[in-house]
Amino acid sequence: MEIAQYVGLIALVLGFAKVMGTMARWIGQPAVLGELVAGVILGALHLIDPHEHVFEVFAEIGVIVLLFEIGMETDLEKMLRVGWSAMMVACVGVVVPFALGYLVCHLLGHSSMICTVAGATLTATSVGITARVLSDLGRLQEQESQIILGAAVIDDVIGLVILAIVEGLTKGNAISVTGILTTSGLAVGFLVATLVLGGFVIPPLVRSVLRFQLAGTPTMLAMLIAMGLAWLAWKSGSAVLIGAFAAGLLLRKVPQAHEIEHGVAHLGHFFVPLFFVTVGAAVDIRVLNPLDSHNFPIFKVGAALLTVALIGKFVAGYAPWWFKGKKNVIGIGMIPRGEVGLIFADMGLRSNVFDVGLFSALTVTVMATTFIAPALLKIAFPPLPKSQEDEEQGIEELLNEP
Repeated sequence: MEIAQYVGLIALVLGFAKVMGTMARWIGQPAVLGELVAGVILGALHLIDPHEHVFEVFAEIGVIVLLFEIGMETDLEKMLRVGWSAMMVACVGVVVPFALGYLVCHLLGHSSMICTVAGATLTATSVGITARVLSDLGRLQEQESQIILGAAVIDDVIGLVILAIVEGLTKGNAISVTGILTTSGLAVGFLVATLVLGGFVIPPLVRSVLRFQLAGTPTMLAMLIAMGLAWLAWKSGSAVLIGAFAAGLLLRKVPQAHEIEHGVAHLGHFFVPLFFVTVGAAVDIRVLNPLDSHNFPIFKVGAALLTVALIGKFVAGYAPWWFKGKKNVIGIGMIPRGEVGLIFADMGLRSNVFDVGLFSALTVTVMATTFIAPALLKIAFPPLPKSQEDEEQGIEELLNEP
């Protein structure tokens, strides 16, 4: 394909993704769902090939930028201050969906590898989507909200470790206790070592480089660190995304954090939608045709996975038995899988663990949880009147540096 054709195609993809994302926001849904639908439509019309090398590269960069942004929004100190309630919700919210997802796939006759990756896909919780809904409801300061957001952040950290394990398994590593412990140790060890050593190295490095005061320097330095740590994570035997997440955690503490976050967000507006559109384009809508009897097994596994995806997170809300608030609200708030769930599903497809049918079923499951949760949350947690200023302050206190 000529370079001019790629340029035109990327313009089409980004423009359509923006339109669909805006339409999703109009109906009260996160923009990511609109971008996924844009990908499904473009893929169904054969306008883009998700396996085209250019789109694969851009999508991978989009995931790195996305995980860096999540790291920038993750306050480990506040996460720890939320207490044991959030930790209990997070742990149960990982273990139960994983076990149920594994069991469902096993009962339907799938291999242990498929069962493992499918179960891992159900462990994520989208902190961004949940935070946005709670903000719209004027409920960010409620104790239930703080537990939900704290547990969702812990889920992300645990999910990254699981991601590293799954990535190792998809590369041919045997499923064994020793192998899982080794991969877990590498992921956790890399993350801890990076945070400890980076705490000494990154601040003086940032101060030294920013003395030149060149336009765009903070953003480019941030991406150099994110890409560099992603490469180091890969070289150490861990997951690339662990490095990108660690870079976000490190740079959220520097004085220029706000400028970095602002600049990287602009990059994210280009690369991140390309990832979601690519994921959507990989969905084969033909396997979702209910009139074709050959698709019944896919509908069966999709319905089963959606059921356990809802149940697994909902019961997590009841894990902290000592909490006297609305446990059903916590359970509902944990349901959206969002971005991280899609990363798992995409990894399963790219590594040939999932066929296109199972990938499509899992992608629709992730999308469905993201559709369902906001509506249920609005019913269980009716909105309170709250000024725009208070909303912004609440988001800043819970998700950013005080």
